[in-house]
Amino acid sequence: MTARGDGEFGAVLDAEWSVGTRLHGGYLLAVLGRAACESAGGAGHPHVTAVSGTFVEPPEPGNALARVETLRVGRSVAQVRAALVQEGRTRVEAHVTLGLLDDADPWWSSHEPVEMPPEDDCFLVPTEAPGAGFSVPLMAVVEERIDPAHMGFAFGTPTGRGVIATWQRLADGSDWDPLSLLVALDPVPPVSYELGLPGWVPTIQLSAYIRRLPAPGPVRVRLSATDVGGERMDEVAQVWDDKGRLVGQATQLAAVRLPA
Repeated sequence: MTARGDGEFGAVLDAEWSVGTRLHGGYLLAVLGRAACESAGGAGHPHVTAVSGTFVEPPEPGNALARVETLRVGRSVAQVRAALVQEGRTRVEAHVTLGLLDDADPWWSSHEPVEMPPEDDCFLVPTEAPGAGFSVPLMAVVEERIDPAHMGFAFGTPTGRGVIATWQRLADGSDWDPLSLLVALDPVPPVSYELGLPGWVPTIQLSAYIRRLPAPGPVRVRLSATDVGGERMDEVAQVWDDKGRLVGQATQLAAVRLPA
């Protein structure tokens, strides 16, 4: 990312962070989050703590412009508006809240980590995922393992429970951080697969909270649906670090094609 002045940053969108031919939504929010941090973060607000993104139209891999408008810089938070622009058109827009995260345990939490088999007993998702019908380049940069209990869709027998749990690591060995967690909070495959609804599920809007700095190691991700209808589906994602602490949560509204 290259600063151009007046809150503008040049970015190159990498096709490796794609699902099929579309750039991954969490990755696009991470690009905007990075621009927000570089523009308004400073020493007091170095981390993305919340982001609400609207996906106007899918950008293409290649050059793009991130525009950041600082709305307010306070003692504990900085708030900005950011837009990802290509060919003069806004492709993704987000409101980003920046702050200072630490790795302290929660004072109270109602969410226990999702129970899963050990990583090595879970299915490693390849870039040519069975049943997907298209390649998933994202799986070359994110190592994802699906709980075998949530793999029915791959064999034509979806469970219908609307839950998919996975282990996730960054394939290059990097530790998770507040920006990369935005990728984990937009997991693939969509939970609609376990409802017997295969096909493309584009994100319309996604809101995410980053709660604390994650411990080194893999994260556990639970993706669930609450309601499906009217060609729309909500997905709720929760991410726990290797110490079993909730480090991020997200809700998104996505389009889904329902049976006639």
